Amino acid sequence: MLNAKRILLIVTGGIAAYKTPELVRGLIRAGASVRCVLTKGGEQFVAPLTLSSLSGDKVYTDLFSLTDEHEMGHINLSREADVVLVAPATANTLAKMAHGIADDLATTLVLATDKPVLAAPAMNVRMWENAATRSNVALLKARGVRMIGPEEGEMACGEWGEGRMSEPEDIVLALSAFFNAAAPLNGYSAIVTSGPTVEAIDPVRYIANRSSGKQGHAIAQALKELGAHVTLVSGPVDLPDPVGVKTEHVESAREMQRAVDDILPVDIAVCAAAVADWRVQTEATQKLKKDAAASDDGAVPSLNMVENPDILAGISRPGANRPRLVVGFAAETENVIEHARAKLAKKGCDWICANDVSPSTGTFGGDDNTVHLVTRTGVEDWPTQSKLAVAKRLAKRIAEHIKAHTDVHKPGVTG
Repeated sequence: MLNAKRILLIVTGGIAAYKTPELVRGLIRAGASVRCVLTKGGEQFVAPLTLSSLSGDKVYTDLFSLTDEHEMGHINLSREADVVLVAPATANTLAKMAHGIADDLATTLVLATDKPVLAAPAMNVRMWENAATRSNVALLKARGVRMIGPEEGEMACGEWGEGRMSEPEDIVLALSAFFNAAAPLNGYSAIVTSGPTVEAIDPVRYIANRSSGKQGHAIAQALKELGAHVTLVSGPVDLPDPVGVKTEHVESAREMQRAVDDILPVDIAVCAAAVADWRVQTEATQKLKKDAAASDDGAVPSLNMVENPDILAGISRPGANRPRLVVGFAAETENVIEHARAKLAKKGCDWICANDVSPSTGTFGGDDNTVHLVTRTGVEDWPTQSKLAVAKRLAKRIAEHIKAHTDVHKPGVTG
């Protein structure tokens, strides 16, 4: 998958350019966003309007367009992507790339980018086998440009041999493999809990809290983008499932616990859900009626409450299923750091993300969060930022920890 990856697709003047609309569709289906650059030669095979309609973005063609330079500039255009993909990459384009020629927008972008460059060669078999082309390709590979294909098959000219551009689906798979191999959490598994839990009183009423699930869902997406295999266990929320993340939907704390137990063991656990501490001891099978529930003296009826399972403490318990890293959340309204430190010691997890959820902060249900990362070695005070930014920062911090402890397999690793 290419979840949230930004692809700058450079389409050059080869007959294989007719395949690029399908390539754009495939990249978007895989979760990427695509911005297209079309050379003058490429325009002979595919219209800018076609690529713009499919990508949902403007197609760039002219190096010297003053409007484009004002809006973005070729330097920013080359660097705001996660990867530059040249497809098809003609013999002429490969030669220019190898020798640093920048005489149009496409070649200028390749020369100016600081991001990885991948190329899908496409040309006649004789051109591919020519010593000049092979030398250019070897030079580009030595500089870090990755080649996708070409494949062997029938050419547009009627000849047979190596030189066909790889099929769009194969290019999408190659890009996915590239990002997965480079991702710091590639090969690791993670579980994230998110949202509230709902504890039924009767078939109509329930006990819940104000958690929106925005932070937990963002963390699941951020871990996925770093290459982890992520399972999200979510209480009832009004949010779409994160792209590429396996999502289990639950309601109560007990259902969440069972789902978590079924998924373990994993390498990483992030418990961001606001799990209800208590539930009604016995759920009524029918709606409680006000008149029937009231006592003879008119007093309001009481609910007998019992404690819910402690999911974070259960995950943190030493044993074979204990993840390498367990991160909990502490949603507090006062003495945030003190309560978080106490929770860290009581639960046995490795880190606590403490945040103030007082009504005045707007954290519950809002888009921003102010997090204090509490570990056994100290407290990191993070600035107020979007929940997406918090998620990315936490995921990066997790990846750094996992990398630093790749040779440590015993449970209870802290840092």
